[in-house]
Amino acid sequence: MKYKCLVLDHDDTVVNSTAVIHYPAFLAYLDQIRPGISAQYSLERYFEKNFEPGIMELFTGELSMTPEEVDAEFHFWQSFVETRIPKAYPGIREILQRHIENGGVFAVVSHSMRETILRDYRENDLPQPALVYGWELPPEQRKPNPWPLLQIMEHFGLQPEEMLMVDDLKPGFDCARACGVPFAAAGWANDVPGIEAFMRKNCDFYFKTVDALSDFLYAE
Repeated sequence: MKYKCLVLDHDDTVVNSTAVIHYPAFLAYLDQIRPGISAQYSLERYFEKNFEPGIMELFTGELSMTPEEVDAEFHFWQSFVETRIPKAYPGIREILQRHIENGGVFAVVSHSMRETILRDYRENDLPQPALVYGWELPPEQRKPNPWPLLQIMEHFGLQPEEMLMVDDLKPGFDCARACGVPFAAAGWANDVPGIEAFMRKNCDFYFKTVDALSDFLYAE
């Protein structure tokens, strides 16, 4: 086993959720508060904005949302998520099962809510993560802050090189880099050239498919 602990992002790494849940929710909310603007945001552009500068910076910067609008967006998003369950990518279950069978552990560091993450794992019949750090945390403890990774290391008594963080976006990359944890880019959720180019150039590893990640982890 190459790594004792896998640290997984959730959306677009374990489950296919942005295209079918988060992006439609974003458009629907924009139509309420900024009529006519949603047409400017293709799925590709939405991925790019999530990649950098990040979703909150998009809201408060480019879209100039007030604190009240940001709060209302959170509740709108959560109502949207509650009635929609994304599907896990084929092959994810097998990776997690094999990792646990080999004596490994895995945790989740995500910008989704902890309850939503655990629901998605249950509904997709996935092994349950040992630890989950989500959007319910204070802003200063969410990725890209390295706080979740430091907590995982302390909890399991691990060194950075004993972990592998798998994520599709730059906040995860920044989080891993801040504390020296190897980083693998999950490239199976989108085909956005700018994101792929950055990840291929800067990450320790880049995997275009779930099978490629599996082969890397478990190749003899």
